[in-house]
Amino acid sequence: MQAESPAISSDIRLLYAARGVRGFSDGFAIIILPAYLSAIGRTSGEIGVIVGASLLGTALCTLGIGFIAPRHDLRSLLIAGALLMAATGFAFPNVDQFVIIAIVAFIGTINPSTGDMGVLVPLEHAMLAHGVADHERTRTFARYSLIGALSMAAGSLAAAAPDAVTHAGVGKIAALKAMFYAYAALGLASAALYRRLPHVQAEEKRPHAPLGPSRGVVYKLAALFSLDAFAGGFVVQSLMALWLFERFDLSLSAASLFFFWVGTLSAFSYPVAAWLAKRIGLVNTMVFTHIPSSIFLVLAAFSPDLFLTLALLLARAALSQMDVPTRTSYVMAVVTPGERAAAASVTNVPRSLASSFSPVLSGTLLAGSFSGLPLVLCGALKIAYDLALLFSFRGLKPPEEMTDDD
Repeated sequence: MQAESPAISSDIRLLYAARGVRGFSDGFAIIILPAYLSAIGRTSGEIGVIVGASLLGTALCTLGIGFIAPRHDLRSLLIAGALLMAATGFAFPNVDQFVIIAIVAFIGTINPSTGDMGVLVPLEHAMLAHGVADHERTRTFARYSLIGALSMAAGSLAAAAPDAVTHAGVGKIAALKAMFYAYAALGLASAALYRRLPHVQAEEKRPHAPLGPSRGVVYKLAALFSLDAFAGGFVVQSLMALWLFERFDLSLSAASLFFFWVGTLSAFSYPVAAWLAKRIGLVNTMVFTHIPSSIFLVLAAFSPDLFLTLALLLARAALSQMDVPTRTSYVMAVVTPGERAAAASVTNVPRSLASSFSPVLSGTLLAGSFSGLPLVLCGALKIAYDLALLFSFRGLKPPEEMTDDD
């Protein structure tokens, strides 16, 4: 592959800007969603079902996009996804029946997790990987993840806005609804940024199937990512916020500040992950940062003190997302260029599809005698995933890690 040209660098800057806009909106939507649903009378179990519907819908849309992308213009698909984001923001505050809310969650783009999933993600991944040299790929995705995490952290602070205006006399539900309209406006802003991108197809020659020679590797990775995603679904950020609201009676303002620091620590872990990957490899970086983060999560489940719990969760945040840029870079490295859009979709889909089932269980468990059980289940399953990933893929190296003996 050729090195980045000035034109490609300009396109990448536009994608970075769009990621920042979307990250900011995701940052407050993740916290506002459970607060709004609780305010209109939804139970923990119902919120779990709505979160699960959102993740399931995200997975199915992402899967479809991955197989459509190789045959269509990436720019047009990105614009369509941004317009769906705007429609989601307009729809949420205008429905209140449980079934209708679940349908909007299923069709829409609000992602209750940490923001690295969604219909736009595989499209942006394919656009970013287009024309980037192997030695720059991990760094490019690290910057992409860094921007997304920092913008999400800033968005988390914005989630405190309803508390501020409520003190000024505005109704709580009205203030929460206004945040959804802000989400819609940011969707339109993302569409405006995507319109400035060039028309690009994922491949110059259309294959008979979106996945070809790398099919076996991609499906094996997808199976492992399914386990990781199912585990993560127990503590997606919206449900983590709900757990803190109910277990420690945390306020919306305090939660927004906490998730700001969660996002900030995650953001600065991305360049560290890129630095570490150059020294110990992509797979080792994914595994040996993930396992300690899972241990911190399990310890937090048993902590009786709010400040100790928050400290353990912040320690987890500093490590748990280091696999995001490294995982993406690894997938892009071990498939052929023409398979990248489909591979990004097939390996990202389990991060919503498999995780769409566990929030329903988590919502029920949160109402049980030991509300920390979802955290324990998540940590144990993630450790099992990490060990399986290490055993299965430590021998499959990306081009930049290959030596003369390989």
